[in-house]
Amino acid sequence: MRNNQVASAYRNLQQQICQALETADGKAVFKTDHWEKAIGHGFTMVLTEGDAIEKAAVNFSAVGGPVSDRMRKALHIDEGEDYFATGISSIIHPNNPHVPITHMNVRYFELSSGKAWFGGGIDLTPHYVDVEEARWFHQQLKAVCDRFDVSFYPEYKVWADDYFYLPHREETRGVGGIFFDHQDGTDEVNFDKFFAFTQALAEAYPRIYVALMSRNRKRAFSEQEKQWQTLRRGRYVEFNLLYDRGTKFGLESNGRTESIFLSMPPMASWTYDFQPEKGSREEETLSLLKKDIDWIHAQN
Repeated sequence: MRNNQVASAYRNLQQQICQALETADGKAVFKTDHWEKAIGHGFTMVLTEGDAIEKAAVNFSAVGGPVSDRMRKALHIDEGEDYFATGISSIIHPNNPHVPITHMNVRYFELSSGKAWFGGGIDLTPHYVDVEEARWFHQQLKAVCDRFDVSFYPEYKVWADDYFYLPHREETRGVGGIFFDHQDGTDEVNFDKFFAFTQALAEAYPRIYVALMSRNRKRAFSEQEKQWQTLRRGRYVEFNLLYDRGTKFGLESNGRTESIFLSMPPMASWTYDFQPEKGSREEETLSLLKKDIDWIHAQN
């Protein structure tokens, strides 16, 4: 069955991602928590207090059951349907403020009627925006997308700009990436295409992040830069609590609370009416948290 095929592949990818991050960090290892609920089960894997990584989580779940009224209204599903959902989600919060936060998610959703779709994406949230690194990051994502469809990157990049946005702050969460949802996987051709695409993204995720982490993990930083890191983490928390679809779906489907909130940073802060110094890297970063920046062709 398709759902078992996808779930098995995603579970294997979860383990591969954890192994790659453990090797790159060189100190901490992931702890595995296998949980079971009435709706299904999952493996929550968490790494803390590493050499480069302060906190990383790589979640896998496979859940299902009757579609609730809230899910039906949110997803426009007919009454009487059952659902199956499986996916991987990951978040990495680094120790060094010169290393970015990253997030990845791939997921598959199937209804008892036979309708199915895929979603997912990868995005980058630097505490300090480095144009060269943002350009390289987007080039890597475009290369993966182009292997499957040259329309993917431009379409999914715009989708990410719109999705990873805090309207109450009028700023993007970071430098974006790609995001997609409800990509039809009902027929065999589309299923094969998007199943392979989501696997390719999950495989690329640790490679891309480890390269960025390795470049910056030993850079010196000041207490002021560390404080800025906690402020930017605060913005991350705001997005996840107010707008993140995965958080909302997890809560509405009676998912496991501890796993749902693993994306939160270990420490965040909010300073009233914070204003960066003129000409500072903090001010420059805020000026670059905008939609529709063509990062691949951006100049330093």
